[in-house]
Amino acid sequence: MMKITPSDVLLVTDVQNDFCPGGALAVRGGNAVIDPIHRAAQNFQHIILTQDWHTPDHNSFASVHPGKKPFEQIELSYGPQTLWPDHCVQGTLGAKFHPELQLTRAELILRKGFRPAIDSYSAFFENDRTTATGLAGYLRERGLTRVFLAGLAYDYCVGYSALDARRLDLPAVILRDACRAIDLNGSVAAIEREFVASGVQLMNTADLSR
Repeated sequence: MMKITPSDVLLVTDVQNDFCPGGALAVRGGNAVIDPIHRAAQNFQHIILTQDWHTPDHNSFASVHPGKKPFEQIELSYGPQTLWPDHCVQGTLGAKFHPELQLTRAELILRKGFRPAIDSYSAFFENDRTTATGLAGYLRERGLTRVFLAGLAYDYCVGYSALDARRLDLPAVILRDACRAIDLNGSVAAIEREFVASGVQLMNTADLSR
């Protein structure tokens, strides 16, 4: 068992309608993360939510690149970019949190992906890996020193956030049963290799205690 302390934070990633069944970029079984997230949340004093928050003409959307289709890759100024269906557009129903997610104790909602020219998977940095979201400074000023991650999707926004937490010398623990993956072209295996190399831990919500 791992004991949760007042300096730990639960980072709940992108549990939004568009990533759940019926959404524009649905992750298989995406809504199944909600119950384990609620169970995990009972152990934490501090909870942060992230919310994908794209402009309608976002550069990561296949629809803004003539002749391109969703899930193709292109090169942008900051490197390879997977093109996505339009999703989590600011102010739309798809961008709202899933209605069954009830985390009213969350102390911060961090919106990401609102810069039209650059995609944002991680809660800490945009996809150029240098433009900061401000989350690291928030955690530092609040004295929050260990990050537990859950939500959608395991192999993209959750995983990138965990790796960036390690880049910032923060211990990072992914609650595997509280995540679901896209697994696009082997993305799960690829990111799990990075987890091993960087020291990201994996455990289940049942392994937590107060």
